[in-house]
Amino acid sequence: MTPPLRILIVDDEPLARRRLDILLREVDGVEVAGVAAEGAQARRLIDELRPDLVLLDIKMPGLSGFEVLDGVARAGEAAPMVIFVTAFDRFAVEAFDRAAFDYLLKPVEPERLAQAIGRAREALARRGAAERVRELEEIVANLRGGPPEPAAHDREIWVQERGDRLSLPVAAIDWVAAERDYVRLHAGARSFLVRLPLGALEGRLDPRQFVRVHRSSLVRVDRIVRVRRAGGRTSVVLSTGAEVPVSRRHLAGLKAVTMARG
Repeated sequence: MTPPLRILIVDDEPLARRRLDILLREVDGVEVAGVAAEGAQARRLIDELRPDLVLLDIKMPGLSGFEVLDGVARAGEAAPMVIFVTAFDRFAVEAFDRAAFDYLLKPVEPERLAQAIGRAREALARRGAAERVRELEEIVANLRGGPPEPAAHDREIWVQERGDRLSLPVAAIDWVAAERDYVRLHAGARSFLVRLPLGALEGRLDPRQFVRVHRSSLVRVDRIVRVRRAGGRTSVVLSTGAEVPVSRRHLAGLKAVTMARG
């Protein structure tokens, strides 16, 4: 039996929270995992409950919905999908620029809510399937004695900048973060959002130059200047000053590339 889609409701208006709760009762295969009345509480509940999906208001006391979303994007393995539910249509462009999955206007129509949740469920299923395929490919490659030598790797990635198309040299990329169906390429002080799954991008990059340190991030090997361990957690510090978390699963791979550098 398929487990229910666990949803966190975040809205500072009690009536809005109540309405969403009522509407969700009419959607099959979902479960309200929790309710938050403001942004800081939402962040705590995301960490504690690990919902699959967050229905998130934008204008709230304290942390805004965008600030909550920024925290979600850094959550890596625990990151849920986010659907904004707001009374303001003027934030839609910014929401999608920040990789929100969908954007619903209040008062939310039941059919529109059900449609958005259905699409999110399908996207989560694809994400899980892609991860399982990648894991199987790694296992098969290891059994064969390692991955085959690639024919070629990308030397540039085309990105959007102020409406223009820009060729970004791969050599300029310091690290890459997954943001649901997108990746954010960090290059010096700039970053670019590209509609591409992290696994697909990883296959286009030279594995001798980039190492996976987390389910949601890749770093350029020659940018690593320190491996930091604190409080039972590991991270890598890059020459740019950025600090990227390392998951336990990818510690061995990180150790291998750092030892190879001498």
